[in-house]
Amino acid sequence: MKTMGFLQFFVAPVALLILCGQRFCLACQQQTEVEQRKDWWQTAQFYQIYPRSFMDSDGDGIGDLNGITSRLEYLKDIGVTAAWLSPIFKSPMVDFGYDISDFYEIQEEYGTMEDFRALIAKANLLGLKIILDFVPNHSSNESEWFKKSVKRERGYEDYYVWSDGKLDAEGKRIPPSNWLQGFRGSAWEWREERQQYYLHQFAVQQADLNYRNPTVVEQMKRILRFWLDQGVAGFRCDAVPVLFEVEPDENGQYPDEEVSGLTDDKDDRAYLKMDLVENRPETIDMVYQWRQVMDDYQRIHGGETRVLLIETYAPPAYTMQMYGNKSVDGAHLPFNFNLITGLKSNISAPLVEQTIDLWLKNMPAGRTANWVIGNHDQRRAASRYGTQRTDAMNMLVMTLPGASVTYQGEELGMIDGVISWEDTVDPAACNSNADIYEKFTRDPSRTPFQWSAGTNAGFSDAAKTWLPLAPDYQTLNVEVENANTNSHLAIYKSLVELRKTSKTLQNGVHKYKAINDDIFVLERSLKGEETIVYIANFGNEAKTVDVQNDFDAFLPSTMTLKIRSLDSIKAIGADINVKTLSLAVGEAVVLRGRPK
Repeated sequence: MKTMGFLQFFVAPVALLILCGQRFCLACQQQTEVEQRKDWWQTAQFYQIYPRSFMDSDGDGIGDLNGITSRLEYLKDIGVTAAWLSPIFKSPMVDFGYDISDFYEIQEEYGTMEDFRALIAKANLLGLKIILDFVPNHSSNESEWFKKSVKRERGYEDYYVWSDGKLDAEGKRIPPSNWLQGFRGSAWEWREERQQYYLHQFAVQQADLNYRNPTVVEQMKRILRFWLDQGVAGFRCDAVPVLFEVEPDENGQYPDEEVSGLTDDKDDRAYLKMDLVENRPETIDMVYQWRQVMDDYQRIHGGETRVLLIETYAPPAYTMQMYGNKSVDGAHLPFNFNLITGLKSNISAPLVEQTIDLWLKNMPAGRTANWVIGNHDQRRAASRYGTQRTDAMNMLVMTLPGASVTYQGEELGMIDGVISWEDTVDPAACNSNADIYEKFTRDPSRTPFQWSAGTNAGFSDAAKTWLPLAPDYQTLNVEVENANTNSHLAIYKSLVELRKTSKTLQNGVHKYKAINDDIFVLERSLKGEETIVYIANFGNEAKTVDVQNDFDAFLPSTMTLKIRSLDSIKAIGADINVKTLSLAVGEAVVLRGRPK
């Protein structure tokens, strides 16, 4: 705003300007926001499908592509914009698809290329987008690339990260460094035929590709273009921060990592700092190169934006570089895991505020936020946050600005499965032992999707499913919740509908605050439109608050209840006095009204 010097002579106007200055600035920002045309992905509802657990069409107890195709109407019904599929490529399935042996072929137990094309065709008819999981860091050690590299065949000699290792004091050959893999133990594996060690940041069967080799870089870009040709709308890129590691010295030796002090377990990756193998600057540039592939493809072939989503559990200063800078674009959306990592063992209103701050106050100007509360690598959201907060967390990610990401089952309030050591299949757990496996296992969040209260929760008619069913599938399932006007699913659908129809949620500015240890408030406002307010009690006791006084004096004293959490006794459409608002434990509401 321009400085208006003459106002210094008028005390009352000055006071008014001071009082309303924040609102005037918001109005200017709101006008700017509403004039911007947002691309499809900027306010999208992304939905992660773990194919192995979504729907089994052939009775083998394992989900597949035809199963997904048969359930696309469900995704349309709940308002999904784009479905991201965890890996469906040819694989020995050591890490259930994240160990790819052929990046250009479909895993047989999931279907065929014809099945995939049928999936794309039906998704297009329904107006749904399909995004694939791109796994760039490594391949299976059963891939043809790796076999050729072991034999040092021409063009493949340096396709992977190889090292001679070093000799200890007794002259015995040992790994080149103390680096640890993500699934416990050394990150180096000796290959007798080649007489060298290869690097594997994850399971021993997942050999790290060498991104300092231009041939590897071009091969991975070729893979992106191949699947874009099949009609996908973009990619979620797996484990990107480990793409590059520090270069060896002139003697081919790698330095050791420092001890982190976080654990005494010397086989646990967290035992070391891992600064030498994660979050390298070269990785940022590679993300920019992939974005260029996306943009070039759109420029040549036309159509809507092909989106690039990046998995990165990294410090904000590093993650935000993934977005790009003033001269180059990076990922459309680096995944925001703050609501997962920042709310690990406890949840409170101030912690929620801090985790949101961590993203929005670090995000570069002009970029789009996103919000994630779960995925196939984390315990289920309802189990981590507490089942009483299921709706509160879904409401939060749906009312914050930007894109939302839902992991299959979060809309139902699905909880963790109970997986015995005997039923454990996740390599992260299997590489440990029966006494400590529950600390590492990811199986509990990968149990079959719950479609009904029938056999195998409607997921499969097999005698046995690949993982046991989670508890409470008789009530937490699509069939039951769809038939009930008051269910987690009904609430989720109402949230998506509000996001799609509310200009305020699409384009409005935001303000949020923890008004005490338990109550968190988020306001979305837009000039000329209704204000939307989200209020949640994250505490362990009922609370009564004066939202108008403690949060925003410009809110009307009475607002209309639009959406409420499952156990709330408040009536939809009721007038709510925000000056004396009482919220039970875990209760959350979404209100609408006009500002004063």
